[in-house]
Amino acid sequence: MKRQWGLYLHIPFCRQKCFYCDFPSFAGRERYEADYTDALCRELLEQGVLYREKWGRPATIYMGGGTPSILPVALMEHLLQTVCRVFALTGDEDSSELEFTVECNPGTVDAEKLTLLRSYGVNRLSFGVQTFDDGLLRAIGRIHTGQQAKEAMQLAREAGFRNVSMDLMYGLPHESLAVLRHDLETMIALKPEHISIYGLQLEEGTAFYRMKELGRLALPDEETVEQMYDLMTSFLPAHGYARYEISNFARPGYESRHNLSYWQDVPYLGVGAAAHSYLEGRRYANGVDIPAYIRAMQAGGSVREEEEPADRAIAMEEFAFLALRTSQGLSREAFFKRFAVSLERIYSKTIHEMKQKGLLEEQDGCLRLTPLGMKYGNLVFEAFLLT
Repeated sequence: MKRQWGLYLHIPFCRQKCFYCDFPSFAGRERYEADYTDALCRELLEQGVLYREKWGRPATIYMGGGTPSILPVALMEHLLQTVCRVFALTGDEDSSELEFTVECNPGTVDAEKLTLLRSYGVNRLSFGVQTFDDGLLRAIGRIHTGQQAKEAMQLAREAGFRNVSMDLMYGLPHESLAVLRHDLETMIALKPEHISIYGLQLEEGTAFYRMKELGRLALPDEETVEQMYDLMTSFLPAHGYARYEISNFARPGYESRHNLSYWQDVPYLGVGAAAHSYLEGRRYANGVDIPAYIRAMQAGGSVREEEEPADRAIAMEEFAFLALRTSQGLSREAFFKRFAVSLERIYSKTIHEMKQKGLLEEQDGCLRLTPLGMKYGNLVFEAFLLT
């Protein structure tokens, strides 16, 4: 039976670990790249074929990391050939049929690599820019320069990409409101179709977290960070980018379909070390260790180290959180269809309190975050916890 689903491919390699990053990505592991790509293709041939036969082609494919664009051309081509073989892709699928995204670091792309991606049907790029200020880029551990980010966009256009996303961060060490404004102005001048903006979060285990613990990290004060948030949430809509999710803005028709599928409870298959899957109401996770992943795939064994049972309360929480992140909001009808119980029965008190505080509003049977609710989304999400 054909149904909508997504595919995620994880490339865990990077040239240098960014100081804020807590994703499963590793620097200095180039020696594993060839064997890892082979292992990834093995898992894709096994799992991808299984779900293609069950559900048809995926509606979205997303290659993330790490830094997918760090792979040498030959290895990238091997991986793309496998993707095309598994899903019978010709490379010229219409973007309305398939959204195929690859994350790229501006410091690891060139014309040859981008042309290769486009020739195999990749039709969307996501550049991790973060800032155009070279001093800030060095301060957060990025390997590229602001000029390289601009050049990467030009190369992408020349390679034929008509759907490009750029990531921007705010609240960075020593960052000022003026620097963020300049970043925003520079970014919209490049005319990406999609922009993701994230406030810096200090996650345990990162270099920045350790620096903060040692008192060696100078961050903007709370008032400045709030002004930064207000600036970006007013600036981008004023320049044609509609906010369709807490951290994401897009020109009309260029919303990330892959990300929307996560937020809309659509199943997805994750392939690669540390990749997560959500299939038939159950969540799975592959092991993080790269050599162990390679050995398991070479031996024909399983790489799934974790399987979460379907906990009804947790499933309700996740359904509510993810829907509320989007401009579409949390549908009473969709909640009932998914859980066979009314939203009111589970969350009546919470909904009333959030409305009273001006954090939630309701229209046509959908609950949505107000602008104030978007700003203080974590307070709303905490209120929707059941466990």
